[in-house]
Amino acid sequence: MKKVRALGLCSGGLDSLLAGLVLKRQGIDVEWINFETPFFSAVKAREAAKVLHIPLTVLNITSEYLKMLKNPPCGYGKNMNPCLDCHALMFKTAGKRMKDKGFDFLFSGEVLGQRPMSQTRPSLRYVEKTSGFDGYILRPLSAKLLPLTIPETQGMVDRSVLLDFSGRSRKPQIKLARQFGVEQYPSPAGGCLLTDKCYADRLKDLFKHQSDDLTQNDLFLLKFGRHIRLDSDAKVIVGRTKQDNDNIMTCYQPEIHVLLELSSIPGPKAIMPRISNRESMLKAAAICIGYSKSSSNKTIDVDIVTAQGNTTVQVEGICPSTIKDLII
Repeated sequence: MKKVRALGLCSGGLDSLLAGLVLKRQGIDVEWINFETPFFSAVKAREAAKVLHIPLTVLNITSEYLKMLKNPPCGYGKNMNPCLDCHALMFKTAGKRMKDKGFDFLFSGEVLGQRPMSQTRPSLRYVEKTSGFDGYILRPLSAKLLPLTIPETQGMVDRSVLLDFSGRSRKPQIKLARQFGVEQYPSPAGGCLLTDKCYADRLKDLFKHQSDDLTQNDLFLLKFGRHIRLDSDAKVIVGRTKQDNDNIMTCYQPEIHVLLELSSIPGPKAIMPRISNRESMLKAAAICIGYSKSSSNKTIDVDIVTAQGNTTVQVEGICPSTIKDLII
């Protein structure tokens, strides 16, 4: 008989681990797929795959994700998280791989009622229909509470040994993990930056002022420093700590960024994501001084590095309290 093969969406959390193990104990050949963007990573999924020895494929879907993120049909959650359309896109992409690689169905660790926006009955149904793989998505942890799927009706999966978990309690999962001998697993907290208010506010600003030519680097930069909007065309990102400075420099692109550094006193590094006019660069330099250890009203040398060359300007610092309205 042909071996049944299932492709599962794996976040690396306990639920997705258990979903894979529930199917494996039926003798089903299980593999995982995970998706990366600047908003979430595959770190936990890679750790889970290594521990459980389940093959994992990681795909970067940033380009497709941004198209969806700018106008998700179901809108956003509390911040910029388009949970329903996010899940639909992931299942759609996973479904294409299912067909290309000869898997029989898809699965996930979703639990009915665990999350108020994305794991209600209507939400799970919306994701399934929108993905284009209606009937081929199995949720092993809550399957007995959900309609029959095609792999169940065709005898590929024994529904009687699937589960009926629901609600926000983690006790059933923790008990099942002990039965499987799973002792270490990450906390259930989500790792999506789009649920973070500070990051979401910065992303909204980016969409407003620079929506047509976004790069992954632009999105990574949103995680670091203070973001200060100078005008509709110019923004400066100022480091808070040495670690922040180092993180900002990992995103520095000399060909398109402006780099500002204080040459004579300790202070932050700063980046302007796009080459700006002189007036904006001078204002950014003054802001850098304001966040340094310089005495107030003192003129300081600031090195400005652009793709066209380097220059040193002497400017007086701006007190941070006077630019609070400019901070994103």
